[in-house]
Amino acid sequence: MRPETPPVTVDIVIVLDERPGNPVVLIERRNPPPGWALPGGFVDTGETVGAAAMREAREETGLDVELQTLLGVYSDPQRDPRGQTVSLVFIARASGEPVAADDARNVTIVDPANPPPLAFDHDRILADYCRYRDRGIVALPD
Repeated sequence: MRPETPPVTVDIVIVLDERPGNPVVLIERRNPPPGWALPGGFVDTGETVGAAAMREAREETGLDVELQTLLGVYSDPQRDPRGQTVSLVFIARASGEPVAADDARNVTIVDPANPPPLAFDHDRILADYCRYRDRGIVALPD
C-alpha cells in the first residue's frame, strides 16, 4: 500500500507588464479560507503543473498567461489550514484587465512589495518574488 502524500497545487504570480511598476494580480477567495491570495489551485489528474497554472489563471482572472519561470516549491505542512499541500509557484506574464471568476470573488492589482494581508503563505511567496525580481535570488524549497 502506498503512503498518503499531500496534494499538489500551483500558485501563479501574474505580472502585468503593460502597467507602470509591473504590479501583480491577487484574487479575493470565494471559499474558505477567506482573504486575498495569488491565483492558483489543485493540479488535476492527468494534467501537467504548467497546464494547471495556465488553467487556474484563466479560470480565476480571465487572463491568458505566459509562464516565465518556476519561482519555487512551497511545502511547509502548515502553509494551508485545510491540510498539507505542496505548491509549485510560477511567475507568469499577462496583459489585459483581470476579471474575477470561478473561485475568485474579486480581483485586485497590487505592488508586490506592499500587498494587503494574504491567505496561506502567499506573503512569503511575494517576498520571495520581490527578492527574485530585485536581486535574482531564487527561493529554496521548504
